[in-house]
Amino acid sequence: MRNNQIYLNPSEMPTEYYNILPDMPEPMAMPLNPGTKQPISPEDLAPLFPEELIMQEMSPERFIKIPEEVLELYSLSRPTPVHRAYRLEEFLGTPAKIYFKYEGVNPAGSHKTNTAIAQTYYNKRAGVKKIVTETGAGQWGSALSIATQHFGMELEVFMVKVSYHQKPYRKTLMQLHGATVHASPTNLTNSGRQILEQDADSPGSLGIAISEAVEIAANSSDTNYSLGSVLNHVMLHQTIIGEEAKIQLAKVDEYPDIIIASAGGGSNFAGLSFPFLRDKLTGDKKDLRVIAVEPSSCPTLTKGKFAYDFGDTVGFTPLLKMFTLGHTFVPPAIHAGGLRYHGMAPTVSHLHKHGVIEAQNYHQIEVFDAARDFLTTEGILPAPESAHAIIAAITEAKKCKETGEAKTILFNLSGHGFLDLGAYDSYINNNLEDYKLPDEVIMRYFADLPVIEES
Repeated sequence: MRNNQIYLNPSEMPTEYYNILPDMPEPMAMPLNPGTKQPISPEDLAPLFPEELIMQEMSPERFIKIPEEVLELYSLSRPTPVHRAYRLEEFLGTPAKIYFKYEGVNPAGSHKTNTAIAQTYYNKRAGVKKIVTETGAGQWGSALSIATQHFGMELEVFMVKVSYHQKPYRKTLMQLHGATVHASPTNLTNSGRQILEQDADSPGSLGIAISEAVEIAANSSDTNYSLGSVLNHVMLHQTIIGEEAKIQLAKVDEYPDIIIASAGGGSNFAGLSFPFLRDKLTGDKKDLRVIAVEPSSCPTLTKGKFAYDFGDTVGFTPLLKMFTLGHTFVPPAIHAGGLRYHGMAPTVSHLHKHGVIEAQNYHQIEVFDAARDFLTTEGILPAPESAHAIIAAITEAKKCKETGEAKTILFNLSGHGFLDLGAYDSYINNNLEDYKLPDEVIMRYFADLPVIEES
């Protein structure tokens, strides 16, 4: 019987996060204060984040120790397994070897717990009583609700309205852990009211939900803001995924030729790829290909502009240098709600700008086709977001079939899809549609980008 799973013992779990900033091909552009347009200071971030997370955001250290209490909570579901997808390989008839890191084995069902636990821990240490956040498809809100419940903190969640209705059981899971959940945009904030005045039927977006959450946090002395992607400290916490995967593949004498992960804000992509990119950036693995995969309806890396932009819709957040479709962009209501974000993490954007990583996009129906094939071969129902990585892995494996190359492909299966069965019901009943985003539409949103004079 062939062994298709590679496990680590708890004693082998990495004890440090990897910070990619010191290994970047050149220094990144600094975030800017939206009012002064000057580089942001730790004091500017203090109303939203605890000091230790602010320090991690700007840290020059290559490795940052994971606190013991965080490691203890990780051990409930980590280390997570790496699987060899033998049956998918056979189904495709490819000589490629396909591996995937499975992050859906925790109670939240996704990779988001890696940073939810860490962020809540640091907020608790800082004496914060309540956290407010946004969530797209609900994976992040679910993970944070579990973490805040554990640490005895309150949680308020602004969930993108279209996902609130498409994925009601994510809302239920958050509420079971004591969270208060709103369908964003709401009438509870000035930001939400402003959006609803413009479009009473707005489906919402991550950018809008971020505006509402940041507004609440900025005006509450005992409340901090927490987010599940984009910023450096979030990318940092997710690198435990790739650090584990490196150890696991070494156990079977493997190293990937191609690494693939879906990308909305960038967290699961960074989590798997950054520890391997360390080898590419330092010169040991120059031929390594790393591919970020996004929806064709929200093609941030593949069609966006590399520019300073707000992380939210209204304009509360720092200005970040990133690939963006424009902060006023509202993505079509696809079922991969976690990938419906107008911008990309500055670290991921910087790597793409310098040609270190690649980007691809796919339409919704072909992504669900790939998810079905993965379910019937490997027996795991993937989240729609994660299925974007699957279709890219299948595409690369088919190329290997054409060339006869036995390349090793590693992708991140960032979460399961059991709370996304409504989306799969729409798929099997032919109620999904592909959304085409014409270039002229994107150009209209570029017109709203802030004007920043750069030297």
